[in-house]
Amino acid sequence: MRLAALLAAAAKVQRGYRYGTNRPWTTAAQRMNPPGRQRRKVFLEPIQEWTVFRGDTVEILKGKDAGKQGKVSQVIRARNWVILEGLNTHYRYIGRTGEYRGTYISSEAPLLVTDVALVDPTDRKPTTVEWKFTEEGEKVRVATRSGRIIPKPVFQRRDGIVPEQWKDGPKDTSVEDALSSSYTPALKTFEEDIMEKMGIVETGRHRKSFWY
Repeated sequence: MRLAALLAAAAKVQRGYRYGTNRPWTTAAQRMNPPGRQRRKVFLEPIQEWTVFRGDTVEILKGKDAGKQGKVSQVIRARNWVILEGLNTHYRYIGRTGEYRGTYISSEAPLLVTDVALVDPTDRKPTTVEWKFTEEGEKVRVATRSGRIIPKPVFQRRDGIVPEQWKDGPKDTSVEDALSSSYTPALKTFEEDIMEKMGIVETGRHRKSFWY
């Protein structure tokens, strides 16, 4: 089974599942969507093509943090949500018990993607964008006000590695070696293959067996 198919099977959700800020396979998401529970459907405005991706710099247009700019840390397309780093935060207590009031923490609340706008790199102001094609046939985002191309943010893993910028070191396996076929099929058992490579000659004979 391919890795993509395995991840898709692991992320398969039940009917009536309501997406939130937690991943479907986490304990918090399973607590909000117990088996057999049908939650009310959330109706969303359909978005044909997304123009905001994780890592983009956007400006908030509505809400208590209107006018502030931040970086998109998470995109939840099932709810038309985006989450910005350190913006639109709310505070709450976690781990509250009878005698202990809990820990006071802050967490980012989601924003509708229609309530944010991409920031134009030319003047650092919000702008609308549209998809166009370059002469090489590459699909890019173009700011409608300035006409400048806004490239997609480079994907960065949790460990800080950018796959497109990675350079192999002296101990790394090259792509050619990893994709090369080093296995030669043969009609031999594992023991026979090892004996042939090590030059071991079997002089004994197998004991006869009789079936009745």
